[in-house]
Amino acid sequence: MELVSSMTDYTSAYRQSVANPEEFWGEIAGDFVWKKKWTKVLEWDFHKPEVKWFIGAKLNITENCIDRHLAGQADQVAILWEPSDPKEGAKKITYRQLHQQVCKVGNMLKAHGIKKGDRVCIYMPMVPELAFAVLGCARIGAVHSVVFAGFSSGSLADRINDAGCKMILTADGAFRADKKIELKKIVDEALEKCPAVEKVIVLERTGSQPVMKSGRDCWWHDEIKKANDRCDAEEMDAEDLLFILYTSGSTGKPKGMVHTCGGFMVHVNYTFRTVFQYQPGQIFWCTADIGWVTGHSYILYGPLSAGATTVIFEGTPSWPDMGRFWQTIERHHVNIFYTAPAAIRSLQQASLSFVEKYDLSSLRILGSVGEPINEEAWHWYHKNIGKGKCPIVDTWWQTETGGIMISPIANVTELKPAYASFPLPGVQPAVMDEKGNEISGNGIEGRLAIKFPWPSIARTIYGNHQRFKETYFSTFPGMYFTGDGCRRDEEGYYRITGRVDDIIIVSGHNLGTAEIESAIDEHSSVCESAVVGFPHDIKGQGVYAFVICYNKPQDEEKLRREIRDTVSKIIGPIAKPDKIQFVSGLPKTRSGKIMRRILRKVAEGDTANLGDTTTLLDPAVVEEIKRGALE
Repeated sequence: MELVSSMTDYTSAYRQSVANPEEFWGEIAGDFVWKKKWTKVLEWDFHKPEVKWFIGAKLNITENCIDRHLAGQADQVAILWEPSDPKEGAKKITYRQLHQQVCKVGNMLKAHGIKKGDRVCIYMPMVPELAFAVLGCARIGAVHSVVFAGFSSGSLADRINDAGCKMILTADGAFRADKKIELKKIVDEALEKCPAVEKVIVLERTGSQPVMKSGRDCWWHDEIKKANDRCDAEEMDAEDLLFILYTSGSTGKPKGMVHTCGGFMVHVNYTFRTVFQYQPGQIFWCTADIGWVTGHSYILYGPLSAGATTVIFEGTPSWPDMGRFWQTIERHHVNIFYTAPAAIRSLQQASLSFVEKYDLSSLRILGSVGEPINEEAWHWYHKNIGKGKCPIVDTWWQTETGGIMISPIANVTELKPAYASFPLPGVQPAVMDEKGNEISGNGIEGRLAIKFPWPSIARTIYGNHQRFKETYFSTFPGMYFTGDGCRRDEEGYYRITGRVDDIIIVSGHNLGTAEIESAIDEHSSVCESAVVGFPHDIKGQGVYAFVICYNKPQDEEKLRREIRDTVSKIIGPIAKPDKIQFVSGLPKTRSGKIMRRILRKVAEGDTANLGDTTTLLDPAVVEEIKRGALE
């Protein structure tokens, strides 16, 4: 199917996708390799809830990500790996080499008893073998459950047990900046609580010489040598499980989101090609970790199914210095750069000399993912990284949606900073009021729901369909509730205002944390902020702001007054922060997500019950925030 290349194309495609979704998605799906074609495109009932796409179709996603490219581009680079230490040197893996390695991993898994439908936990650093492991599972029909290699042993054990994994693929350790993390030791601790695990295969990465348990543990390099590089792709039904990926739950128990083979493939390929306007030969870099859905969809399956060259980055944006991202773009002539607003804001703090020393002229398109991007960061990104020439696609989507849902289309959509803009073809959003009524027209604000299924929607929470129904389909019966608030402006552009559970109700007024943060960040002294609510005797909830400044404030009270005035001017007096605490950092995961749960506890004065902080990029930040908490 031809890409959307103008607003006229977009309008036509969108109208078709709403008027006849089955015809629209069926046409897109026709571009793939299917072992057997579907008998029906879609069956759905959001009240159960139940969704099935491409009923009766058979395929293997790795044939679409690898095999079909071998005839014309076997020697093109599929994966470009940038190691943690740039002195180690990058690796280039062609589609031919990727095919061989994925087949070897598939055969290695089968040699240890893994078969179609078995769950395999992958707990590895960002190395090429992580990609081989994911695709090797998919090759033989095993269900992969990638766990971010920053989770603690307890979190890892919870995910292994919930999915019922028989095997773990891991490494002796991982590099994180100038530190070594002993992954195998964490796995060993987790496995004290995981009786179902039969085999652990360990990649040698850091040379940390872990303890190997006889009969259970074996080395990757020993096992891969025994494996043949020919492995037939297992025939999978379109609705067979492809992967389980865990996301945080409001109850504290992680939710294992289930994604299936056919619909996921079609949606992430279409959105990758459409949003980024991908052209053959371009170098695409998504800075996420494969342990998160962004990495699944837009490091591996989306780009590879499109025959792209995708960058896998083991490092961190601030090591060896704050120019690491820009150095990597120059080195590999990256054309499309997709990162998180939190990363952008942290890099804003550094001197522009870290940007200016590198040639970024290869860049054509910039992207933003993970949370709403505030206007100041948007303008900094556009001016200093894109040199005013690169469109920024501010993408909105979730682990549960599988792929991008609302986004500008590069070089097609007229951009508005901090607006995710329009729904992609095939996505039917609805803005709802608190009583469950859809609000029509533009210039409105409410809660964001989706009223028609899209191919990559999660099918269930693994082992708990009732929780799936209660979490996503009970708020607005017959619709998927995103949990986000949004505004649709007079021109129909969507702006995500933050999680509804991040809505602060001040004197009866609903205030989105993302909107307040964006206003605070407009102050010239402010680099980044995070806002949460706290109990207030008069207002019900007050606004507590944690603020990072470019330089240590000389007069904190004066700056607090200025920030309040800024927020009052942009949003209104009702949104002025009641408390402002200046901090040097925020509690973030390695992917850049701010752990607001921790900030809420601090704001509420409950610093003794912060929960697990071991997954944070810098746990020491939490101690500093606790010490500086305002009375």
